[in-house]
Amino acid sequence: MGDLPAAGWRLRGTLLGPSGASSVDLYVDGSGRISPEPLPGAEDLVTSGWIVPGLVDAHCHVGLGPSGPVDLDEAEDQARTDRDAGALLLRDCGSPVDTSALQARDDLPEIIRAGRHVARPKRYIPGLARELDDPRLLVDEVRAQAARGDGWVKLVGDWIDRGLGADDADLAPLWPDDVLAEAIAAAHDAGARVTAHVFGTDALPGLIRAGIDCIEHGPGLTDDLIAEMAARGTALVPTLINVETFPSIAEMATKYPRYAGHMRDLHTHAWETVGKAIEAGVPVYAGTDAGGGIAHGRIADEVAELARAGHPDPIGAASWAARSWLGRPAGPVPGAPADLVVYDRDPRDDLGALRSPSVVVMRGRPVSLGA
Repeated sequence: MGDLPAAGWRLRGTLLGPSGASSVDLYVDGSGRISPEPLPGAEDLVTSGWIVPGLVDAHCHVGLGPSGPVDLDEAEDQARTDRDAGALLLRDCGSPVDTSALQARDDLPEIIRAGRHVARPKRYIPGLARELDDPRLLVDEVRAQAARGDGWVKLVGDWIDRGLGADDADLAPLWPDDVLAEAIAAAHDAGARVTAHVFGTDALPGLIRAGIDCIEHGPGLTDDLIAEMAARGTALVPTLINVETFPSIAEMATKYPRYAGHMRDLHTHAWETVGKAIEAGVPVYAGTDAGGGIAHGRIADEVAELARAGHPDPIGAASWAARSWLGRPAGPVPGAPADLVVYDRDPRDDLGALRSPSVVVMRGRPVSLGA
């Protein structure tokens, strides 16, 4: 991790943001924050390039690997991989590993934790969630997870219900609508927002009408539900690089033909569905679902998939717009931590540029410099 000179840094280039592009001279003071004015004697860190506010992975899992929970050293490696890809703000959407120790690290991205997933027995990946035998316990569990996280609670909204038998097993809701309404209200009373994993359609009406703040994945959204999300301001993080794995999930689920066919159909229509949500005005942000079966460091791939779905501002969905949604400065405003990613070419012309940052600056210090 690079040192910060006593006189500070100067970064010269083209800043991208919600208003487009502008030529800037940014100054970073000795505390690693954006200076409101030029700093005499500041050393040049960047003399040209395209400067983007630190990228956001709005759905990832620091602490999860392909085989389940990992130790803190591996969780640190995951966060570092995201950092080097330019993702300097991570919304961790559920992890059984307490990663709060990583939050104190100056060399790792900021992590917004959602505590553990909340699910029913045998209705999610084993060993990851707090499993409730009685759905009426959800309200108290949501209060507990709100206290443990950083302003977010993560529910499992649907999952395959094998209890229906091999021929009929399919995605099905986990929670009664009245319990959801009470639980989400309890989270809001505690100052937390709620999001939910949902693949299919059946769980969505109850979640959206209960006032949920965000839907994760959401390929089962219908036109009516999209309209309701837009009216309510409910966000969507579609994790399209995860949706790309649905055919392989279906291939492994041949014992459950109805479920397998459903997963293939959701995959087929996912990009069209996300495009409809974008067109309707649903706030859509970039999240990779890294952890488990998706490798960390793939935020650029998700931005490309959002562009494929028709997002008019796919970079903003992984930068300034997402940062604002999560309560962070959208850009390098005076006094804010200098979290910036610099590219040698304009990523608006070629989203592939996002895969190769030339400089990553976190809290005013260069932590990664590309070749």
